[in-house]
Amino acid sequence: MEDKNFYMVSAEQIQRLLEEAKQVRLQAYAPYSGYQVGAALLTKSGRIYGGCNIENASYGAAICAERVAVVRAIAAGETDFVAMAVVADSPEPGSPCGICRQFLAEFAPELPLIMANLDGKVRKGSLDEYLPYAFNKDYFRDEEAN
Repeated sequence: MEDKNFYMVSAEQIQRLLEEAKQVRLQAYAPYSGYQVGAALLTKSGRIYGGCNIENASYGAAICAERVAVVRAIAAGETDFVAMAVVADSPEPGSPCGICRQFLAEFAPELPLIMANLDGKVRKGSLDEYLPYAFNKDYFRDEEAN
């Protein structure tokens, strides 16, 4: 899955995203799992929005780092996403969960993803490779066609 759509993202931007994700990970609220995740989202404007996971005693109320970063960007009026980095303390680079993949696909179906662990292991891929045939607006019927 290496290099698809990465022509838009420089090595410097990738490094910046990884550093931001690593830093914001430290703000995670993960008292139940202890699994702290940081995400950093680069937008077309050049801004980076960070997010960390926030757990809740009612597990369904938890929110992942990736969605926090997206929500922050959208709240700031940005919807053109260029790339996202995700950093977690795990043996392998952390990958966005299914809900996060679907959430990201709403805005950037081919989003380049950079996933890393704290040991420096990095995996790169494109969202459409991790979520082929994502559910999207094309599945809704066109009301004028009826």
